Amino acid sequence: MKTGVRQSGGLRFFVDFCECPVSGRKLFYICRMIIPLRTPKLLKRLMPSCVWDIPTEKNEIYLTFDDGPIPCETEFVLDELDRVGAKATFFWVGDNVRKHPQVARKVVERGHSVGNHTFHHVVGWGMSVEKYLEEVRLCDEIIRDVTGLETRLFRPPHGRISRGQLKVLKTMKTVVMWDVLTVDYDARLSRKLCLSRSSRLTRPGSLVVFHDSVKAKKNLRGVLPEFLDYFALQDFGFQLLDM
Repeated sequence: MKTGVRQSGGLRFFVDFCECPVSGRKLFYICRMIIPLRTPKLLKRLMPSCVWDIPTEKNEIYLTFDDGPIPCETEFVLDELDRVGAKATFFWVGDNVRKHPQVARKVVERGHSVGNHTFHHVVGWGMSVEKYLEEVRLCDEIIRDVTGLETRLFRPPHGRISRGQLKVLKTMKTVVMWDVLTVDYDARLSRKLCLSRSSRLTRPGSLVVFHDSVKAKKNLRGVLPEFLDYFALQDFGFQLLDM
């Protein structure tokens, strides 16, 4: 069975796989509608060395933004975060840092954390450990050159990382996954459903993924302001991940 969208009785769902950290085999792990979702407990147990959420009894959540920095969308996110006094963590594609250094510096100047998302947004599966580590090294290098920062935070694009890659990276980095995926990048998802599901699934300590990308523009601009307002009105704090 291949990864992708399937149709059954008019219901759209998504088939995906993960690599078992013990055997290295590809495992079917989820079958779902294309809507915001919370990461299954089974997957968290299969990859315990990764950070999936932050245990806390406080009303606080951890917003993360993947695939930037880029003009307009990243700047929109920064303005919205400032509006409610929120902080967040941005997982950067190194090539975007190279192309848009001024935007990258704005993120740092406004007091947010940053993490590594590889240089070319590569999928780990099918790539050698050496080539994958080079992608991580190049991203670290451009972040350091542009901002002067060192970061231990790393998120694999699409969450797809091999057993060998993870074995090495967990000794060098804090590998950060997520608790709630908003699926904001899928333009077929309505803003209303994206907002309602993401809000309902988010709980204290959740790591929530949005994307500051052109692909996610529709839902990012339509959902993020109301998502922030919803949790701000409930006295939730928006916290940084330590770099």
